[in-house]
Amino acid sequence: MELSETVQRGLQSLADPSSFDQSSFQVLAEVSFRSLLSSHADPAVLDVPELKHIDQILLKQTHTAATTFILEAVKQNADKSTISSCLEELTFSAERIETFYSTYQRHKKELERLLASIGRCPPHITDASWSLQYHMKNAQVDKVNEPFYSISLNTENNGSTEDINFTCTMEQLQDLVGKLKDAAKSVEKASQM
Repeated sequence: MELSETVQRGLQSLADPSSFDQSSFQVLAEVSFRSLLSSHADPAVLDVPELKHIDQILLKQTHTAATTFILEAVKQNADKSTISSCLEELTFSAERIETFYSTYQRHKKELERLLASIGRCPPHITDASWSLQYHMKNAQVDKVNEPFYSISLNTENNGSTEDINFTCTMEQLQDLVGKLKDAAKSVEKASQM
């Protein structure tokens, strides 16, 4: 896992037994997970008796580093060996790694659901259909005699399906097809790099 220098320094401070004894380490690990899972931002999340003796700036830095590491680990679906090797590089003891990992395992599923619910993923087009139609007259009973295309895109997003329907003239359809071809070429070039 790639972590910024700030996050690495915060985690190294968390690993230091002179800054955090084992009990305060356990409390901070648990508080970090709970703060991520909390439905509202609680400004007093670090206001627990076990952490009162720790410098508040150091406490906030290590909390931020821990939550960043947790989110990155969940995002990458990190396993025990990945987390262990990363924390070992940051001078965590075996006992602290085990404490952190057991807390991670306890909250991982909830955090995965939380991360999955954040953001919006565009729907995937699963099928497309079209038909050529002919516009004979308009509302003013004037002859129009223009062909147009009726397009239907079947999409899927998070298991739910939806149809997107629109109409376009031949010129608009040609423009759309040209843009889709450009996009396909860009994706093909990017995949070859």
